[in-house]
Formats: sequence, structure tokens, C-alpha cells
Amino acid sequence: MIKKYILSPFQRFVQIESFSGILLMIATALALIWANSGFSYWYQALWDYEIGVESNKFDLIKPLILWINDGLMTVFFFLIGLEIKRELSIGELNSIRKATLPLFAAIGGMFFPLLVFIGLNQNPETTGGWGIPMATDIAFSLAILKLLGRSVPLSLKVFLTAFAIVDDLGAVLVIAVFYSSGIKWALIIAALAIVTFLYILSRRGIYWKYLSLPLAVIVWVLFLKSGIHPTIAGVLMALTIPIRQKIDTAQFTAELSQIATSISGDAKKNKQLLSKNQMEQLDNLEDLVEDYHSPLQYLEHTIHGWVAYLVMPIFALANAGVVISAGMTIDMALATNIALALFIGKAVGVTLMCFIALKLKVADLPQGVNFKQIIGVAILSGVGFTMSIFIANLAFGSQSVFVDSAKIGILAGSFISAIVGALVLKMSGKKGGYEEKAL
Repeated sequence: MIKKYILSPFQRFVQIESFSGILLMIATALALIWANSGFSYWYQALWDYEIGVESNKFDLIKPLILWINDGLMTVFFFLIGLEIKRELSIGELNSIRKATLPLFAAIGGMFFPLLVFIGLNQNPETTGGWGIPMATDIAFSLAILKLLGRSVPLSLKVFLTAFAIVDDLGAVLVIAVFYSSGIKWALIIAALAIVTFLYILSRRGIYWKYLSLPLAVIVWVLFLKSGIHPTIAGVLMALTIPIRQKIDTAQFTAELSQIATSISGDAKKNKQLLSKNQMEQLDNLEDLVEDYHSPLQYLEHTIHGWVAYLVMPIFALANAGVVISAGMTIDMALATNIALALFIGKAVGVTLMCFIALKLKVADLPQGVNFKQIIGVAILSGVGFTMSIFIANLAFGSQSVFVDSAKIGILAGSFISAIVGALVLKMSGKKGGYEEKAL
């Protein structure tokens, strides 16, 4: 029973993220081919095309690529916020013992790449790129684990997901604190007041999606105009979504039984059309199901596919198209630093901090996992991609040479980490593999 309600949802999560990783690979390849083909002009023109709204007192006109990076990616960050809240409330981070190993791994995975980058960087103009190698791309990483099949236990995927989510939280804080400028505090205070209002309602068990959505748009616009990156609004809004159901399982099943009895009673009278009572009972059933849903779980389930199959591939298509030619200008030092920070920094940082946690006996290895597999996952966590490219755009802005160089470094470091990590995991898996039954 426990496996049915816990492992199966996570396996579905892994399946979605794994296929999303494959779509990201396809979108990245397509972006590189398109940007370096005879149709490269159309690639650039498409993402530079400006759209928006304008009036006497308000204007919001941006290139399409900024609508993707500032707008569409807010949905991605909203999902991250939901995942963080779920993990802290009922998931792998809801107790000190369970959270310790992922937390140690995430600390190593954030700070060691930063130290490697700063240690190697010699150009003051590129110092701002220190945050690029800090985050792990869950979709790409889980896609690689999925390709390894039964040689990878489910508990290892849970561990990777848990510490990658902590990584994402760290990246969100970095973006909010270090990659924002010219902050207009009046707008921030107004946005936080709305978020606080919704959070108080949530704590009292009050949640209206038709109120939250328009207020979320207002919060996003306030952040956009304030100087703090608007995607942070997505994370904050996620924290206002309640995780508790309005009714418990006992009440749900009791009322469901009453509705079923009422519907079946009328069915004997009219087998062709629904009676007025049956129609009313169906309406009651919809209300009952909505009350039984956890709002956070329902939203996460609803938008997860959209983010995995649409938002992230579009982001990759719009941002991964680096023009590679003999005459292009590349800051090889920057590209190399980022690649090494992702590959070496992540591998050493995650491995070392996990080793320390285990030696101090403040954490345990996940069930069915050996330390060689932890090393493999540590190397694999160097696949940065989505969040790394996102931070690169924030760090270097209009400095296209640095942005393109950073993207090349991200692609190179992620590719090397993926290949080496997969090989280590393949060789470290136990003989006979692991059975993951489809429950």
C-alpha cells in the first residue's frame, strides 16, 4: 500500500522528467543546427521580435526571448516552488535525518563549483558568472538515469531529485540576492503584501484559484518593474498554495458512497438519460473531488507536464542556439572555467560532502545504494543546462560574447558530466540490476 501511494507517484514524476530531458536534448540540438544553418537570420529575428501592450500610463513590450525567460520561465519557477514546499512538508526533506544527505550534497554541489570558478577566473569582467555552475538540471539528469535502466535503484533517483531541488532553492536565492539591481522597494513591498495576504488565507485553509491567478499576474508585474527578476514571483506564489485537503479520506469516502448510492438508485428508473438528481449528484461529486484534492499536489500534477514538455524545450530552443563559426569570438577562458566548475566542482563537492555526512554518522546511504553510485550521481549533477543558461543570461546580459562563451562552457561541462557520470553509474550498479515494478 505504501509503495502504491508513494513510489508510483514518484515513478510518474521520474518518467515525466526523463522524457522532458530527452526533449531538451532534441530542442538543444535543433537550436544549434538552426542557429548555424542558412536560416540563422530567422532564428535570431524570431526571438528578437517585440510584442506586448502599451498605453499612456503603462507599457510592457519585450522581445519574444524575454517573454520566455521572464514570463514563461516564471511557470517553471512556480513548479520549483511547489516541489520545494512539498519536499519540506511531506517529502524527502521533511525531517532532519532524511534531509541531511541531500542537504550536504547540495551544499557541496553549490559551493565547490563556485570556488573552482572563482579560483580559475582571471578576468574581472567575467567574475559575475560565479553562479552559473551552481545548479543541477533535474530533467537531464533523470533522463540519463532512465537510460541506464534497472542498473539504477529508485532510491538513487529520489536522492538525486531531493538534492537537486535544494540546489534549485539555492539558485533561486542567488538570483534574488545577487542578480537583481536597481531595486524599487515600494513595488517590492506591494508585491510582498499581496503574497503575505494570500499566505495568511492559505494558513487558514482558504484558497480561491480565481483570486490567486489575477493576483499572481499583479505580483509578477510588480517584480518585473521592481528590479528583482520576475521569476522569483513564481516561487513566492507557490508558497501561498495550501498543501492540506479540505476534507480527509474518511469524509471523502463516506460522501462518495452516498453520491454513488443516490446515482445508482435513479439509474434503475431511467437507463437512457441522467435524471435531474443524477446531474446534481455529479456536480456534488466534482465539488467533493475538488475538496479532497491537495491544492498544491493538484497544481503540481497539472502543470508538471506543461513545464516538462513545453516550457523547458521552448527555453532550450530559444537560448541554446550559439552560432559556431571560424570567425566567432569566444572567451575560451570563461568557457573552460564554467565547464571545469560543472564537471570537477560538482563531482568533488557532492562526493566530499556526502562522505563527510556519512563519516559523521548524521546521514545514511539510501536503501540499495552504494557509495560508488553516489560518486556517479555527483559527477552526473554537473549537468547544469536550464538553470545555468538562465543565470548566464542574467550575469552577462547584452554582452553576447560572454553569454555565448558561457553557453558553450555549460554545454561542454554538461556533456562531459553526463557521459562520465553515466559510465561510473553503469559500472557501479549491482549485478542483476534493480527491479522497479510498475505499480
